[in-house]
Amino acid sequence: MMIKQSLRDLKKEATAHALADAAYELALERGLDGFVVDDIAQRAGYSRRTFANHFSCKEEAVVMSTVAFKENHEPEQLLAAIPADATPLDTLQHLLKMRLTAELFRKLRTLVNMSKQAPTLEPYILIVLRKLQFEAQSILSELSRGRHPESYAHLLAGATYGVMLPLIDGSLNVLLPGEPAAEFAEAMTFEQYLDTAFSYLRQGF
Repeated sequence: MMIKQSLRDLKKEATAHALADAAYELALERGLDGFVVDDIAQRAGYSRRTFANHFSCKEEAVVMSTVAFKENHEPEQLLAAIPADATPLDTLQHLLKMRLTAELFRKLRTLVNMSKQAPTLEPYILIVLRKLQFEAQSILSELSRGRHPESYAHLLAGATYGVMLPLIDGSLNVLLPGEPAAEFAEAMTFEQYLDTAFSYLRQGF
């Protein structure tokens, strides 16, 4: 079962989220070289020591702004929204539709573009992708109840989250969730892209 967070954990997560948002805003306004940790702490309303309790550097804080603050009941809500008879691939497709929002993709695209001038961001972008993948692995393991080996969830989540990469780097013409189709006449929708990608996965390429 998912472990519920304590009030202290929720407050800690909210503080980290506020610091990360401030770091991301400063990166957009000034560029990565245009601010320091003290600027982040001041904008978020915390001390430099509080920043150090959450992040190792400003690059980590900037990238972690993509990780949304989660209420303690959210994992249960995600699980409840997935049909009981869903296959592992159906579960992952449903999870991607729920979790991958336009805001997440836009932030990740912005960070990937930013990392071309600031390569120090790259390891932290990979960490975020790994966090998303680990969440998918955990949910698959929770739902499988021992019907599949642990390695199965790891391999399937890894293959599935490769679907994200062309959307993040903009190499495919896909409408992000919430984008108006009129502005991109030739683009496929996010749902169409996922349906196509998962049909390949089901057929084993």
